[in-house]
Amino acid sequence: MDNLNKIHGNQQSCVLSKSSISLVKDAEEQNMNIVEVDNSRTVLKKIATLYAERLMNDICLVVNNIEYPAHRLILCASSDVFEIMLMSPQWSESQENRVTLRETPPCSAIFSEFLRYFYTGQIRISYNIVLSMLTLADKYNVQDLILLCLKYMRDHIPTAAVKGTLISWLQYSINCGHYKITNACHNFVKWNIELVASTDDFANIELEVLVSLLQQSNLVVQDEMTLYKCIESWLYHQSKKLKTYLPSADYDLAIKQIVFSVMLPIRFPMMTPRQLAELLLSPLTQRYKEFFVERMAIGMSFHSGQNDRIQEILSTEATSNLLFEPRLYTAETYSSLLTVENFHNLLSYHTRTFVFSSLSNLADCASDRTSEWIVDLYPKGVWFKKFFLIVWQGTVEMPEHVIRSVRLSLTCKEFSNNFNSDLRVKIGVLIYGLQDEVEHVARVQEIIHRFNKNERVLNLDDILPFEELNPQHDSMNSNSRISKYLVGPNKDTLKFHIIISPINPYL
Repeated sequence: MDNLNKIHGNQQSCVLSKSSISLVKDAEEQNMNIVEVDNSRTVLKKIATLYAERLMNDICLVVNNIEYPAHRLILCASSDVFEIMLMSPQWSESQENRVTLRETPPCSAIFSEFLRYFYTGQIRISYNIVLSMLTLADKYNVQDLILLCLKYMRDHIPTAAVKGTLISWLQYSINCGHYKITNACHNFVKWNIELVASTDDFANIELEVLVSLLQQSNLVVQDEMTLYKCIESWLYHQSKKLKTYLPSADYDLAIKQIVFSVMLPIRFPMMTPRQLAELLLSPLTQRYKEFFVERMAIGMSFHSGQNDRIQEILSTEATSNLLFEPRLYTAETYSSLLTVENFHNLLSYHTRTFVFSSLSNLADCASDRTSEWIVDLYPKGVWFKKFFLIVWQGTVEMPEHVIRSVRLSLTCKEFSNNFNSDLRVKIGVLIYGLQDEVEHVARVQEIIHRFNKNERVLNLDDILPFEELNPQHDSMNSNSRISKYLVGPNKDTLKFHIIISPINPYL
Protein backbone atom coordinates (compact mmCIF):
# COMPACT_ATOMS: atom_id res chain seq x y z
CA MET A 1 0.00 0.00 0.00
CA ASP A 2 2.80 2.31 0.89
CA ASN A 3 4.44 1.55 -2.43
CA LEU A 4 1.19 2.40 -4.24
CA ASN A 5 1.02 5.76 -2.43
CA LYS A 6 4.58 6.52 -3.38
CA ILE A 7 3.87 5.71 -7.01
CA HIS A 8 0.72 7.84 -6.91
CA GLY A 9 2.68 10.72 -5.33
CA ASN A 10 5.38 10.51 -7.96
CA GLN A 11 2.73 10.59 -10.68
CA GLN A 12 1.22 13.73 -9.19
CA SER A 13 4.67 15.35 -8.99
CA CYS A 14 5.25 14.59 -12.63
CA VAL A 15 1.90 16.13 -13.55
CA LEU A 16 2.71 19.27 -11.54
CA SER A 17 6.16 19.51 -13.07
CA LYS A 18 4.72 19.25 -16.58
CA SER A 19 2.17 21.91 -15.68
CA SER A 20 4.88 24.26 -14.35
CA ILE A 21 6.98 23.76 -17.44
CA SER A 22 3.98 24.57 -19.58
CA LEU A 23 3.35 27.79 -17.64
CA VAL A 24 6.97 28.86 -17.97
CA LYS A 25 6.89 28.20 -21.71
CA ASP A 26 3.68 30.21 -22.03
CA ALA A 27 5.23 33.10 -20.08
CA GLU A 28 8.35 33.03 -22.26
CA GLU A 29 6.25 33.07 -25.40
CA GLN A 30 4.23 35.98 -24.03
CA ASN A 31 7.41 37.90 -23.10
CA MET A 32 8.67 37.51 -26.64
CA ASN A 33 5.60 39.45 -27.82
CA ILE A 34 5.78 42.25 -25.18
CA VAL A 35 6.42 45.75 -26.55
CA GLU A 36 7.07 48.57 -24.11
CA VAL A 37 5.26 51.74 -25.18
CA ASP A 38 6.32 55.19 -23.95
CA ASN A 39 3.39 57.56 -24.30
CA SER A 40 4.56 59.92 -21.56
CA ARG A 41 4.66 62.90 -23.93
CA THR A 42 0.97 62.54 -24.63
CA VAL A 43 0.22 62.26 -20.92
CA LEU A 44 2.30 65.37 -20.21
CA LYS A 45 0.43 67.16 -22.98
CA LYS A 46 -2.87 66.29 -21.32
CA ILE A 47 -1.59 67.65 -17.99
CA ALA A 48 -0.33 70.79 -19.71
CA THR A 49 -3.76 71.27 -21.25
CA LEU A 50 -5.24 71.50 -17.76
CA TYR A 51 -3.06 74.57 -17.12
CA ALA A 52 -3.31 76.12 -20.57
CA GLU A 53 -7.11 75.91 -20.76
CA ARG A 54 -7.67 76.38 -17.01
CA LEU A 55 -9.65 73.19 -16.63
CA MET A 56 -10.78 71.67 -13.31
CA ASN A 57 -8.64 74.01 -11.21
CA ASP A 58 -9.27 73.87 -7.46
CA ILE A 59 -7.08 76.77 -6.30
CA CYS A 60 -6.16 80.23 -7.52
CA LEU A 61 -2.75 81.82 -6.91
CA VAL A 62 -2.70 85.61 -6.97
CA VAL A 63 0.61 87.34 -7.75
CA ASN A 64 0.75 91.11 -8.18
CA ASN A 65 -3.05 91.19 -8.67
CA ILE A 66 -2.86 88.61 -11.47
CA GLU A 67 -4.80 85.36 -10.99
CA TYR A 68 -3.28 81.99 -11.87
CA PRO A 69 -5.78 79.09 -11.69
CA ALA A 70 -3.95 75.94 -10.63
CA HIS A 71 -4.33 72.47 -9.11
CA ARG A 72 -3.36 71.52 -5.58
CA LEU A 73 -2.16 68.10 -6.68
CA ILE A 74 0.29 69.54 -9.21
CA LEU A 75 1.52 72.24 -6.84
CA CYS A 76 2.12 69.79 -3.99
CA ALA A 77 3.83 67.25 -6.25
CA SER A 78 6.19 69.92 -7.62
CA SER A 79 7.07 71.89 -4.48
CA ASP A 80 7.73 70.93 -0.86
CA VAL A 81 6.74 74.42 0.20
CA PHE A 82 3.38 74.29 -1.56
CA GLU A 83 2.80 70.82 -0.11
CA ILE A 84 3.24 72.11 3.45
CA MET A 85 1.33 75.30 2.77
CA LEU A 86 -1.68 73.63 1.15
CA MET A 87 -1.83 70.33 3.04
CA SER A 88 -0.94 71.24 6.64
CA PRO A 89 -3.98 72.21 8.77
CA GLN A 90 -1.93 74.75 10.77
CA TRP A 91 -1.53 76.84 7.63
CA SER A 92 -4.54 79.01 6.86
CA GLU A 93 -3.86 78.64 3.10
CA SER A 94 -4.78 74.95 3.36
CA GLN A 95 -8.39 75.95 3.92
CA GLU A 96 -8.57 78.57 1.18
CA ASN A 97 -9.21 78.36 -2.55
CA ARG A 98 -7.53 81.69 -3.24
CA VAL A 99 -3.92 82.30 -2.06
CA THR A 100 -2.05 85.58 -2.45
CA LEU A 101 1.75 85.29 -2.88
CA ARG A 102 4.14 88.18 -2.33
CA GLU A 103 6.85 88.28 -4.99
CA THR A 104 9.36 90.89 -6.12
CA PRO A 105 8.59 92.64 -9.43
CA PRO A 106 11.18 90.58 -11.40
CA CYS A 107 9.75 87.34 -9.97
CA SER A 108 6.17 88.46 -10.58
CA ALA A 109 6.99 89.10 -14.23
CA ILE A 110 8.00 85.47 -14.84
CA PHE A 111 5.64 83.71 -12.42
CA SER A 112 3.47 82.33 -15.23
CA GLU A 113 6.52 80.64 -16.79
CA PHE A 114 7.51 79.29 -13.38
CA LEU A 115 4.04 77.81 -12.84
CA ARG A 116 3.85 76.42 -16.37
CA TYR A 117 7.04 74.43 -15.66
CA PHE A 118 5.09 72.45 -13.03
CA TYR A 119 2.75 71.18 -15.74
CA THR A 120 5.06 70.79 -18.72
CA GLY A 121 8.61 70.34 -17.43
CA GLN A 122 9.65 72.86 -20.08
CA ILE A 123 11.13 76.29 -19.51
CA ARG A 124 13.01 78.97 -21.41
CA ILE A 125 15.92 80.50 -19.51
CA SER A 126 18.06 83.47 -20.46
CA TYR A 127 20.76 85.43 -18.66
CA ASN A 128 18.36 88.25 -17.72
CA ILE A 129 15.68 86.09 -16.07
CA VAL A 130 17.62 83.12 -14.69
CA LEU A 131 18.24 84.84 -11.35
CA SER A 132 14.54 85.56 -10.87
CA MET A 133 13.69 81.98 -11.85
CA LEU A 134 16.27 80.64 -9.39
CA THR A 135 14.85 82.90 -6.69
CA LEU A 136 11.39 81.37 -7.18
CA ALA A 137 12.81 77.83 -7.36
CA ASP A 138 14.71 78.40 -4.11
CA LYS A 139 11.74 79.99 -2.37
CA TYR A 140 9.39 77.10 -3.21
CA ASN A 141 12.13 74.43 -3.09
CA VAL A 142 11.72 73.11 -6.62
CA GLN A 143 14.91 71.07 -6.68
CA ASP A 144 14.96 70.05 -10.35
CA LEU A 145 14.44 73.64 -11.47
CA ILE A 146 17.17 74.83 -9.09
CA LEU A 147 19.62 72.45 -10.77
CA LEU A 148 18.58 73.64 -14.24
CA CYS A 149 19.11 77.29 -13.29
CA LEU A 150 22.48 76.62 -11.66
CA LYS A 151 23.69 74.70 -14.70
CA TYR A 152 22.62 77.53 -16.99
CA MET A 153 24.49 80.03 -14.81
CA ARG A 154 27.62 77.90 -14.74
CA ASP A 155 27.59 77.60 -18.54
CA HIS A 156 26.99 81.31 -19.23
CA ILE A 157 29.15 83.22 -16.74
CA PRO A 158 31.04 85.17 -19.47
CA THR A 159 27.75 86.35 -20.97
CA ALA A 160 26.56 87.47 -17.55
CA ALA A 161 29.78 89.43 -17.12
CA VAL A 162 29.44 91.22 -20.45
CA LYS A 163 25.71 91.84 -20.02
CA GLY A 164 26.20 93.18 -16.50
CA THR A 165 24.48 90.55 -14.33
CA LEU A 166 27.43 88.56 -12.97
CA ILE A 167 27.82 90.49 -9.71
CA SER A 168 24.13 89.96 -8.99
CA TRP A 169 24.62 86.22 -9.58
CA LEU A 170 27.63 86.25 -7.26
CA GLN A 171 25.84 88.11 -4.47
CA TYR A 172 22.77 85.89 -4.66
CA SER A 173 24.76 82.63 -4.69
CA ILE A 174 26.73 83.76 -1.63
CA ASN A 175 23.56 84.63 0.29
CA CYS A 176 21.77 81.38 -0.65
CA GLY A 177 24.67 78.99 -0.25
CA HIS A 178 25.10 77.88 -3.87
CA TYR A 179 28.82 77.49 -3.30
CA LYS A 180 29.82 75.93 -6.63
CA ILE A 181 28.34 78.86 -8.54
CA THR A 182 29.82 81.26 -5.99
CA ASN A 183 33.26 79.83 -6.63
CA ALA A 184 32.87 79.93 -10.42
CA CYS A 185 31.59 83.53 -10.39
CA HIS A 186 34.26 84.60 -7.91
CA ASN A 187 37.04 83.13 -10.04
CA PHE A 188 35.74 84.88 -13.14
CA VAL A 189 35.63 88.23 -11.32
CA LYS A 190 39.08 87.65 -9.83
CA TRP A 191 40.66 86.73 -13.16
CA ASN A 192 38.77 89.28 -15.29
CA ILE A 193 38.36 92.18 -12.89
CA GLU A 194 38.82 94.87 -15.54
CA LEU A 195 36.05 93.41 -17.72
CA VAL A 196 33.64 93.11 -14.80
CA ALA A 197 34.49 96.55 -13.40
CA SER A 198 33.57 98.16 -16.73
CA THR A 199 29.89 97.18 -16.27
CA ASP A 200 27.25 99.02 -14.25
CA ASP A 201 26.62 95.84 -12.24
CA PHE A 202 30.04 96.21 -10.57
CA ALA A 203 28.54 98.95 -8.40
CA ASN A 204 26.32 96.29 -6.78
CA ILE A 205 29.17 94.31 -5.26
CA GLU A 206 28.89 94.43 -1.48
CA LEU A 207 31.63 96.00 0.61
CA GLU A 208 32.62 92.77 2.42
CA VAL A 209 32.89 90.82 -0.84
CA LEU A 210 34.95 93.57 -2.48
CA VAL A 211 37.35 93.86 0.45
CA SER A 212 37.84 90.09 0.46
CA LEU A 213 38.60 90.23 -3.26
CA LEU A 214 41.13 93.05 -2.84
CA GLN A 215 43.05 91.10 -0.21
CA GLN A 216 43.94 88.33 -2.66
CA SER A 217 47.28 88.13 -4.41
CA ASN A 218 46.03 86.03 -7.35
CA LEU A 219 43.89 88.88 -8.64
CA VAL A 220 44.62 89.40 -12.36
CA VAL A 221 44.94 93.05 -13.36
CA GLN A 222 47.22 95.15 -15.54
CA ASP A 223 48.82 96.91 -12.57
CA GLU A 224 47.90 98.25 -9.14
CA MET A 225 46.99 101.67 -10.49
CA THR A 226 44.40 100.08 -12.79
CA LEU A 227 42.88 98.33 -9.79
CA TYR A 228 42.85 101.61 -7.87
CA LYS A 229 40.86 103.27 -10.67
CA CYS A 230 38.34 100.39 -10.66
CA ILE A 231 37.77 100.95 -6.94
CA GLU A 232 37.59 104.71 -7.45
CA SER A 233 34.74 104.15 -9.92
CA TRP A 234 32.96 101.83 -7.46
CA LEU A 235 33.26 104.50 -4.74
CA TYR A 236 31.68 107.07 -7.04
CA HIS A 237 28.55 104.92 -7.38
CA GLN A 238 28.41 104.24 -3.63
CA SER A 239 28.61 107.95 -2.98
CA LYS A 240 25.61 108.61 -5.25
CA LYS A 241 23.59 105.89 -3.51
CA LEU A 242 24.33 107.14 0.00
CA LYS A 243 23.44 110.73 -0.87
CA THR A 244 19.92 109.69 -1.82
CA TYR A 245 18.91 108.54 1.66
CA LEU A 246 21.45 109.76 4.24
CA PRO A 247 21.64 113.21 5.89
CA SER A 248 24.80 115.16 5.18
CA ALA A 249 26.52 114.43 8.51
CA ASP A 250 25.76 110.69 8.34
CA TYR A 251 26.80 110.56 4.69
CA ASP A 252 30.25 112.04 5.40
CA LEU A 253 30.97 109.46 8.08
CA ALA A 254 29.61 106.54 6.07
CA ILE A 255 31.51 107.29 2.86
CA LYS A 256 34.72 107.93 4.82
CA GLN A 257 34.52 104.49 6.43
CA ILE A 258 33.87 102.87 3.06
CA VAL A 259 36.83 104.67 1.43
CA PHE A 260 39.20 103.57 4.17
CA SER A 261 37.92 99.97 4.04
CA VAL A 262 38.49 99.48 0.30
CA MET A 263 41.71 101.50 0.07
CA LEU A 264 43.55 99.74 2.89
CA PRO A 265 44.05 96.57 0.78
CA ILE A 266 45.34 98.61 -2.19
CA ARG A 267 49.06 97.88 -2.52
CA PHE A 268 50.56 101.33 -2.97
CA PRO A 269 54.19 100.02 -2.89
CA MET A 270 53.38 98.06 -6.06
CA MET A 271 52.72 101.34 -7.89
CA THR A 272 55.66 103.07 -9.56
CA PRO A 273 56.93 106.37 -8.10
CA ARG A 274 55.43 108.17 -11.11
CA GLN A 275 52.01 106.62 -10.44
CA LEU A 276 52.21 107.55 -6.77
CA ALA A 277 52.95 111.15 -7.76
CA GLU A 278 49.91 111.17 -10.05
CA LEU A 279 47.68 110.18 -7.15
CA LEU A 280 48.43 113.50 -5.44
CA LEU A 281 46.19 115.17 -8.03
CA SER A 282 43.27 112.80 -7.44
CA PRO A 283 40.12 114.40 -5.91
CA LEU A 284 39.87 111.41 -3.59
CA THR A 285 43.40 112.05 -2.32
CA GLN A 286 42.62 115.73 -1.82
CA ARG A 287 39.53 114.92 0.24
CA TYR A 288 41.21 112.35 2.50
CA LYS A 289 44.71 113.72 2.26
CA GLU A 290 46.10 112.43 5.55
CA PHE A 291 45.04 108.85 4.89
CA PHE A 292 46.32 108.69 1.32
CA VAL A 293 49.60 110.51 1.94
CA GLU A 294 50.41 108.00 4.67
CA ARG A 295 49.74 105.05 2.33
CA MET A 296 51.68 106.66 -0.51
CA ALA A 297 54.61 107.36 1.83
CA ILE A 298 54.87 103.62 2.49
CA GLY A 299 55.19 103.11 -1.24
CA MET A 300 57.90 105.74 -1.59
CA SER A 301 59.80 104.25 1.37
CA PHE A 302 59.79 100.89 -0.38
CA HIS A 303 61.03 102.26 -3.70
CA SER A 304 63.78 104.32 -2.03
CA GLY A 305 65.12 101.34 -0.07
CA GLN A 306 64.21 102.55 3.43
CA ASN A 307 64.22 99.07 4.96
CA ASP A 308 64.12 100.32 8.56
CA ARG A 309 60.89 102.16 7.86
CA ILE A 310 59.44 99.09 6.11
CA GLN A 311 60.31 96.86 9.07
CA GLU A 312 58.60 99.34 11.38
CA ILE A 313 55.45 99.19 9.26
CA LEU A 314 55.55 95.39 9.19
CA SER A 315 55.68 95.27 12.98
CA THR A 316 52.66 97.54 13.46
CA GLU A 317 50.17 96.43 10.80
CA ALA A 318 48.76 92.90 10.87
CA THR A 319 48.30 92.58 7.10
CA SER A 320 51.05 94.95 5.99
CA ASN A 321 53.14 92.16 4.44
CA LEU A 322 50.52 91.93 1.66
CA LEU A 323 51.37 95.50 0.64
CA PHE A 324 54.67 94.26 -0.75
CA GLU A 325 53.27 91.17 -2.49
CA PRO A 326 52.69 91.61 -6.24
CA ARG A 327 49.43 90.39 -7.72
CA LEU A 328 49.19 88.73 -11.13
CA TYR A 329 50.04 91.87 -13.10
CA THR A 330 49.74 91.67 -16.89
CA ALA A 331 51.82 94.82 -17.55
CA GLU A 332 54.81 94.27 -19.85
CA THR A 333 57.29 94.71 -17.01
CA TYR A 334 55.99 91.52 -15.42
CA SER A 335 54.61 89.40 -18.23
CA SER A 336 54.51 88.37 -21.86
CA LEU A 337 51.59 87.38 -24.06
CA LEU A 338 52.19 84.10 -25.88
CA THR A 339 50.00 83.03 -28.81
CA VAL A 340 50.05 79.94 -31.01
CA GLU A 341 48.07 80.51 -34.21
CA ASN A 342 46.77 77.85 -36.61
CA PHE A 343 46.67 75.45 -33.69
CA HIS A 344 44.82 72.70 -35.57
CA ASN A 345 47.63 72.52 -38.13
CA LEU A 346 50.32 72.29 -35.46
CA LEU A 347 52.11 68.95 -35.57
CA SER A 348 52.11 66.64 -32.57
CA TYR A 349 55.02 67.21 -30.14
CA HIS A 350 55.81 70.53 -31.82
CA THR A 351 57.50 73.16 -29.65
CA ARG A 352 56.99 76.90 -29.67
CA THR A 353 59.75 78.99 -28.07
CA PHE A 354 59.44 82.52 -26.70
CA VAL A 355 61.96 84.85 -25.06
CA PHE A 356 61.11 87.75 -22.77
CA SER A 357 62.34 89.67 -19.74
CA SER A 358 60.70 90.61 -16.45
CA LEU A 359 61.49 92.52 -13.28
CA SER A 360 63.77 90.73 -10.82
CA ASN A 361 63.41 93.41 -8.16
CA LEU A 362 60.24 95.28 -7.23
CA ALA A 363 61.93 98.33 -5.69
CA ASP A 364 62.75 101.20 -8.02
CA CYS A 365 66.06 101.81 -6.24
CA ALA A 366 67.57 98.55 -7.55
CA SER A 367 70.18 99.20 -10.24
CA ASP A 368 69.71 96.02 -12.27
CA ARG A 369 66.10 94.88 -12.22
CA THR A 370 65.52 92.52 -15.15
CA SER A 371 65.75 88.79 -15.71
CA GLU A 372 65.81 86.96 -19.06
CA TRP A 373 63.56 83.95 -19.67
CA ILE A 374 63.16 81.30 -22.34
CA VAL A 375 59.73 79.68 -22.57
CA ASP A 376 59.21 76.41 -24.44
CA LEU A 377 55.59 75.45 -24.95
CA TYR A 378 54.56 71.87 -25.83
CA PRO A 379 50.80 72.11 -26.49
CA LYS A 380 50.50 68.69 -28.18
CA GLY A 381 52.59 66.46 -25.98
CA VAL A 382 56.28 65.82 -25.37
CA TRP A 383 58.31 63.26 -27.33
CA PHE A 384 61.68 62.04 -26.10
CA LYS A 385 63.56 60.35 -28.93
CA LYS A 386 65.66 57.27 -28.39
CA PHE A 387 69.15 58.13 -27.15
CA PHE A 388 72.23 56.53 -25.61
CA LEU A 389 73.28 57.37 -22.08
CA ILE A 390 76.98 57.00 -21.26
CA VAL A 391 77.56 55.74 -17.72
CA TRP A 392 80.68 54.36 -16.01
CA GLN A 393 79.65 50.78 -16.82
CA GLY A 394 79.29 51.60 -20.51
CA THR A 395 76.48 52.79 -22.79
CA VAL A 396 72.78 52.37 -21.98
CA GLU A 397 70.13 52.66 -24.67
CA MET A 398 67.15 54.76 -23.55
CA PRO A 399 63.95 54.01 -25.51
CA GLU A 400 61.73 56.73 -26.92
CA HIS A 401 59.07 58.04 -24.58
CA VAL A 402 55.91 60.10 -25.12
CA ILE A 403 54.15 62.22 -22.48
CA ARG A 404 50.55 63.23 -23.20
CA SER A 405 50.81 66.55 -21.40
CA VAL A 406 50.51 70.24 -22.18
CA ARG A 407 53.91 71.32 -20.88
CA LEU A 408 55.41 74.74 -20.32
CA SER A 409 59.18 74.69 -19.77
CA LEU A 410 60.69 77.82 -18.24
CA THR A 411 64.44 78.49 -18.35
CA CYS A 412 66.10 81.26 -16.40
CA LYS A 413 68.62 82.49 -18.97
CA GLU A 414 70.07 85.30 -16.88
CA PHE A 415 69.16 87.44 -13.92
CA SER A 416 70.60 90.53 -12.34
CA ASN A 417 72.72 89.08 -9.54
CA ASN A 418 74.52 86.69 -11.93
CA PHE A 419 73.42 83.63 -9.98
CA ASN A 420 75.29 84.62 -6.83
CA SER A 421 72.12 83.85 -4.89
CA ASP A 422 68.75 82.27 -5.51
CA LEU A 423 66.01 84.07 -7.39
CA ARG A 424 62.61 83.44 -5.83
CA VAL A 425 59.72 84.29 -8.12
CA LYS A 426 55.97 83.91 -8.38
CA ILE A 427 54.97 82.41 -11.72
CA GLY A 428 51.45 82.83 -13.03
CA VAL A 429 50.15 81.18 -16.19
CA LEU A 430 46.93 82.71 -17.51
CA ILE A 431 45.10 80.62 -20.10
CA TYR A 432 42.43 82.29 -22.19
CA GLY A 433 39.20 80.70 -23.30
CA LEU A 434 36.19 81.44 -25.49
CA GLN A 435 32.67 80.91 -24.22
CA ASP A 436 29.52 82.52 -25.59
CA GLU A 437 31.87 84.34 -27.99
CA VAL A 438 33.43 86.13 -25.00
CA GLU A 439 37.22 85.89 -24.71
CA HIS A 440 38.37 85.80 -21.09
CA VAL A 441 40.93 84.34 -18.70
CA ALA A 442 39.49 80.88 -18.16
CA ARG A 443 42.19 79.17 -16.13
CA VAL A 444 45.04 80.29 -13.87
CA GLN A 445 47.99 78.35 -12.50
CA GLU A 446 50.26 79.89 -9.91
CA ILE A 447 53.49 78.57 -8.40
CA ILE A 448 56.32 79.86 -6.23
CA HIS A 449 59.74 78.69 -7.40
CA ARG A 450 63.42 79.24 -6.66
CA PHE A 451 65.97 79.43 -9.48
CA ASN A 452 69.77 79.27 -9.10
CA LYS A 453 72.82 78.42 -11.19
CA ASN A 454 72.32 74.69 -10.64
CA GLU A 455 68.56 74.66 -11.21
CA ARG A 456 67.71 76.90 -14.11
CA VAL A 457 64.82 74.96 -15.69
CA LEU A 458 61.27 74.46 -14.43
CA ASN A 459 58.88 72.12 -16.23
CA LEU A 460 55.17 72.69 -15.63
CA ASP A 461 53.13 69.73 -16.84
CA ASP A 462 49.37 69.61 -17.33
CA ILE A 463 48.90 73.36 -17.35
CA LEU A 464 45.80 72.33 -19.28
CA PRO A 465 44.12 68.94 -19.38
CA PHE A 466 45.58 67.35 -22.52
CA GLU A 467 42.25 65.93 -23.73
CA GLU A 468 40.47 69.26 -23.29
CA LEU A 469 42.97 71.08 -25.49
CA ASN A 470 43.38 68.17 -27.91
CA PRO A 471 40.01 66.37 -28.01
CA GLN A 472 39.80 63.18 -30.03
CA HIS A 473 38.39 63.62 -33.52
CA ASP A 474 34.83 62.37 -33.89
CA SER A 475 33.75 62.02 -37.51
CA MET A 476 30.09 62.25 -36.46
CA ASN A 477 30.58 65.59 -34.71
CA SER A 478 32.76 68.26 -36.27
CA ASN A 479 32.51 70.45 -33.18
CA SER A 480 34.21 67.81 -31.06
CA ARG A 481 37.59 69.10 -32.25
CA ILE A 482 37.03 72.62 -30.96
CA SER A 483 38.48 73.21 -27.50
CA LYS A 484 37.06 75.92 -25.25
CA TYR A 485 40.66 77.08 -24.74
CA LEU A 486 41.05 78.14 -28.37
CA VAL A 487 40.20 81.76 -29.17
CA GLY A 488 40.20 84.09 -32.13
CA PRO A 489 37.73 84.53 -35.02
CA ASN A 490 38.37 80.98 -36.25
CA LYS A 491 38.76 79.46 -32.77
CA ASP A 492 42.23 78.35 -33.80
CA THR A 493 44.53 80.37 -31.52
CA LEU A 494 46.00 79.23 -28.22
CA LYS A 495 46.60 82.24 -25.99
CA PHE A 496 48.66 82.40 -22.79
CA HIS A 497 49.89 85.13 -20.51
CA ILE A 498 52.95 84.16 -18.51
CA ILE A 499 53.70 86.33 -15.49
CA ILE A 500 56.96 86.23 -13.52
CA SER A 501 57.38 88.59 -10.60
CA PRO A 502 59.76 88.66 -7.66
CA ILE A 503 58.41 87.25 -4.45
CA ASN A 504 57.68 89.52 -1.50
CA PRO A 505 61.17 90.38 -0.16
CA TYR A 506 59.86 90.70 3.40
CA LEU A 507 58.35 87.22 3.74
